[in-house]
Amino acid sequence: MKKIVIIGEVLAEIMADKIGEGFREVQSLTGPFPSGAPAIFADQVAKMGQPVSIVSAVGDDDFGHLNLDRLRQDGVDVSGVFVDKERPTGSAFVRYRENGERDFVFNIFHSAAGRLNVTDTVKALLDSADHLHVMGSSLSSPEFVALNLRAAEVIRGNGGSVSFDPNLRREILSAEGMAEAMSRMISMTDLFLPSGSELTFLTQSTAPEAAIEELLERGVQAIVHKRGADGASFHDKLGTLAMDALTVKEIDPTGAGDCFGGTFIALWLRGTGAQRALRLAAASGALAVTKRGPMEGTATPTELEDFIRSIGESSR
Repeated sequence: MKKIVIIGEVLAEIMADKIGEGFREVQSLTGPFPSGAPAIFADQVAKMGQPVSIVSAVGDDDFGHLNLDRLRQDGVDVSGVFVDKERPTGSAFVRYRENGERDFVFNIFHSAAGRLNVTDTVKALLDSADHLHVMGSSLSSPEFVALNLRAAEVIRGNGGSVSFDPNLRREILSAEGMAEAMSRMISMTDLFLPSGSELTFLTQSTAPEAAIEELLERGVQAIVHKRGADGASFHDKLGTLAMDALTVKEIDPTGAGDCFGGTFIALWLRGTGAQRALRLAAASGALAVTKRGPMEGTATPTELEDFIRSIGESSR
C-alpha cells in the first residue's frame, strides 16, 4: 500500500466548557486533547488502514507524549516527530461563540512545532514516501513552505503523488513569495481539496466552473470541492460527481475537514471509485462533528459504514 507523509504541527488542544467570547475571565476548561490539523489527518488515514508518517516536533512534556501515545496507538508512524528538549509542545485554547465562530489562543510559533528539525530520519521518510499531503495551515513560515515544496519535488520525482488542502486566507497569499510558492505547489498537485471560496484562490478564473477547468488544464488530476453543509463534489476530466452532506447534530466541528481529507485520500490512493470515496469521506466529516475533541471522531471504514447505516435508520 502507498505510504503517505505529512509535514506539520502537533498540538494539545484545551476547550472552554461554556459558549462565549474569549478567555478574559476565569472559566472551566476540558482537555488536553491531541490535536493539530496534520495530526488529525494522519490519525484518520491510519484508521483507514493506510500507512502514514508525520513530520513534526513536540516538547518533552505531557502534552507531547499525550499526542505521541495517541498517534502510535492508532497506527501513525511518529519516527519523524522530533522531541524537543528546549521548547514546549504547541497548544491551542479554543472557545466557541453563540454563532459557531471560535476564539483561539495559540502557541505554535514559539513552541516545538514552530521549529524545523530535518533529521536523517525525516529525510529517509520523505525519500521513501509514495504520497505527500500538504496542508495550508502548516505553511506557517518560509522554511515550512520550502520543505513542503522540496518534499513534493522529491516524491513526484520518485513517481509518487501530491495532494493539497489549501486552507489559506487571502491575506496570507499577499505575503512575500507566497503566491509564487503556491503556484509551484499547484503545478505539482495531483489531488486538490479546497473548501468553499478556496477553489478560486489560486486561479486566474473567479467563477467556480472556470476555475475547475483551469486547474485541470494546469495538470491537477482531480479536485474535491468541500462545501460544508452543501456537501462535496468531485471533478476530473471525465466529469463531475456530487455528494450531499449527512445531517447530524453538530457538537464540535474542529477536525471534520481533516477527517474528510484523510478518508478520501486513503481511498483515492487505492483506486476506489469517486462515489464510494466521497460517501465515506462525507461520513467521516459528519461523524467527526458529533464528537467533542478534534481527534475523537476519527474512525475505521467499518465504523464509517455503521455510522452511515445508523443515520439512515434514524431518518426513517
